[in-house]
Amino acid sequence: MKLGTYKGVPAKVLPIVEPVVKEQGYYLWDIEFYKEGSEQILCITLDSDEGINIEDCEKVSRAIDAPLDEADPISCEYYLQVSSPGIERELKRYEHFEAFLGETVRVSLYSQKKEGIFDGMKVIRATLSDISEDGSSITLELDGKSEAVLLEQVANVKTVYDF
Repeated sequence: MKLGTYKGVPAKVLPIVEPVVKEQGYYLWDIEFYKEGSEQILCITLDSDEGINIEDCEKVSRAIDAPLDEADPISCEYYLQVSSPGIERELKRYEHFEAFLGETVRVSLYSQKKEGIFDGMKVIRATLSDISEDGSSITLELDGKSEAVLLEQVANVKTVYDF
């Protein structure tokens, strides 16, 4: 997993949609551009301190539609999807990790950890206690013990919601 900036279509879309999302009273969680079957999907994920509902998604979709059409950053036909990140959300950007320090996360590794407190684990459920300044590692705490995990070893990190 690598933290960083957007590339390709999301990088082109970011300066168009982010100001509009902020103007509507939300913040941009993520931008994805992917193929699903034969369709191209531009997915804008937004959030707010009060959460997101379907009316929020419709409002933002209407607000970003015209600026996207005018700027025309995507050379093919696509479907616009606006959604919330959900309760159990994937952490991808540095600010996501900062926002969820102290929370329980589920970390999926590319291969089993070979040493330390997570020895033999491929999926770790622990408290996210820190992220390095350069974004190369996160520190996880389990049973009062802490260990840094390099993000290059991580497939994804998701928040955990306990019912």
